[in-house]
Amino acid sequence: MAEKTAVLTEKAPKPLTGIYSQAIKANGFVFVSGAVPMDAETMKIVDGDIKVHTHQCIKNLAAILEASGSDLNKVVKVNVFIANMDDFAAMNEVYSQYWGEVKPCRTCVAVKTLPLNVDVEIECTATY
Repeated sequence: MAEKTAVLTEKAPKPLTGIYSQAIKANGFVFVSGAVPMDAETMKIVDGDIKVHTHQCIKNLAAILEASGSDLNKVVKVNVFIANMDDFAAMNEVYSQYWGEVKPCRTCVAVKTLPLNVDVEIECTATY
């Protein structure tokens, strides 16, 4: 049976204690929980639109990946959840600036409601 190790960094918003981990490392992969556009220091949602929020989500993912010994360039799969499909193009404008030369596989779905009523949440899987 494969071992799994939790990842925790102060550079990303704290997970809900006893509910989930920021990420789990297992079998050469790191599985990162969904990141919302929350500032790690204030634990508040950053002000701004879907573009600002997408940057913040990815900033949080990058911090967790770094703590796990990985980085955005090693991401192989991304799931994006947005509250309004009308924000798809604006989110993509920011999203496309990341992930290195070879973009990861991705799913993007619109959902009815996200935690804290944010407009975007992003999770990813990477190698390390």
